Amino acid sequence: MTQIPNNKQMNTDQTLKMMRTLSLNGMADRYEVLLNISSKEGHPDGHTLLAMLLDAEQSSRKRKKTELIIQQAQLRYKIAASEISCSAARGLSAEQWLYLCECKFVEEAVNVIILGPTGVGKSAVACALARQACTLGIKTLYFSTNKLIEEVANAKLKGTYLKFLNKLAKMPLLIMDDFGLKALDTDSRLALYEILEDRVGKGAIIVTSQYPVTKWYEKLGDPTLAEAILDRMAGRAEKINLSGDSRRKKQLE
Repeated sequence: MTQIPNNKQMNTDQTLKMMRTLSLNGMADRYEVLLNISSKEGHPDGHTLLAMLLDAEQSSRKRKKTELIIQQAQLRYKIAASEISCSAARGLSAEQWLYLCECKFVEEAVNVIILGPTGVGKSAVACALARQACTLGIKTLYFSTNKLIEEVANAKLKGTYLKFLNKLAKMPLLIMDDFGLKALDTDSRLALYEILEDRVGKGAIIVTSQYPVTKWYEKLGDPTLAEAILDRMAGRAEKINLSGDSRRKKQLE
């Protein structure tokens, strides 16, 4: 014999369906949980119920927005700020890391330069800091420096160079990983200068490199452009000098 649902069951089913229809999924998920709990412990009053549902919807939307920002950042490593090891021996103090994780450097348009030999975790630190920025709602975009130069060259071939520059200029945080691995030609130097010039006072860059800043001049080649580029890249920057054994090598042993 088919059981006829009572009016209360029909009302809750209709309410849940309407929430889903209106894309209030966070609210609907919380409502379902509350229905199961309240059947045993009683119902919250109307004002409390409404507050709980609105809070759930707001939290759900914030979480989804954060997930989208992280996805669009295209980070090389999925690593949280809490997973980064801080120590004086490593060259990254807990105080400096906590300061950076507040991400005020983005708002203040101060770059972050992470230096150190191969394998000490420069890219991991950069990605963890970038992910932290994403969780705070800061739009971010990751590039290996060589890939960025390739994207610039492709944009020029396609006639979308200015559009690409505008996209980068609107990005509050940009990551340039492994800077200096490859010497830059004239077009690449000019493109890099334009990218940096568009960001002065507007956004920040996280740069990683296995070479000290003093070596960047010869990597850039042209003395005049090198001076202009480094002034914009390293003139106002928070520096991290990582040291220690290669973590990549340890993983292979």
